Amino acid sequence: MNSAAQRIGIWIIAIVMTVGTIGSFALIIISNENAKTEQARITKLQADYQAKVDAQTKDLSNKYYADLAGYQSQAAPFDAGSVRSLSSVDLKVGDGDVLTAKSSFSAYYIGWNPSGKVFDSSISNGALKAPLLVTPGGVISGWTEGVVGMKIGGIRELTIPADKAYGATGQGSNIPPNTPLKFVIMAVPTPPTIPVPAELLQYYQSQYQ
Repeated sequence: MNSAAQRIGIWIIAIVMTVGTIGSFALIIISNENAKTEQARITKLQADYQAKVDAQTKDLSNKYYADLAGYQSQAAPFDAGSVRSLSSVDLKVGDGDVLTAKSSFSAYYIGWNPSGKVFDSSISNGALKAPLLVTPGGVISGWTEGVVGMKIGGIRELTIPADKAYGATGQGSNIPPNTPLKFVIMAVPTPPTIPVPAELLQYYQSQYQ
């Protein structure tokens, strides 16, 4: 009897352990499937959001590309030693709001150094990238001061001395220390913000908690 009872007890333990193991595997499988479903959902949300951003960027490029592209030839060598103060020339006068040093606006641009090397540009592969949102204090002082009096829709060439650009620090190999710069800037209305889906925001926040 004792032997039979022991065997029954062992079988019960084995069954419980087997069921528990199967249950654990099932939970793992369910968890993995849920994770895959969630990741697929996040991937789709990311793709849909990026598609909207890309569509807006393309629409804006179609609207403004020809205007800015016509001034690519402005990027040419210039005498660095002659640049002693900030100066500007309006290439096209806009018809929108007048900018001040406290204005926030969007811009397309072409920037080059004294050798004529374009170190940064909104033009890429025959189209415009998304416009740069310009805010007070968010750009070099030569931009902040140089756009004062410019109107939205206008295009202006700025000649910026080193102390109002990147100064004694410089910025990468194309902007050595104490280098004056030139820019063609096109000020445009800031496009509507495309909201990030709430579920996507929650996902991003959870990744950094």
